[in-house]
Amino acid sequence: MYILRSLKNKKLYIGQSPDIKARIASHNNGENKATKPNIPYELIFYSGFKSEKDAITCEKYFKTTAGWKRLHRMLEDTLK
Repeated sequence: MYILRSLKNKKLYIGQSPDIKARIASHNNGENKATKPNIPYELIFYSGFKSEKDAITCEKYFKTTAGWKRLHRMLEDTLK
């Protein structure tokens, strides 16, 4: 599970992938429709999981209102 921040407009993107380096490269190469308008991105947070299901559950949580608030508390200094 990872969180990217656009260097263009500071928007956040939350995702998960078994190959985080390749996934970030694909985002920054404009290969993803959802993130292409806001490239380039920087990685600001990641967490590894043994289970893909756990990673997806975590990603879904951070996309909820409660998760979004927690994320902003966790990364308060980074998001300034």
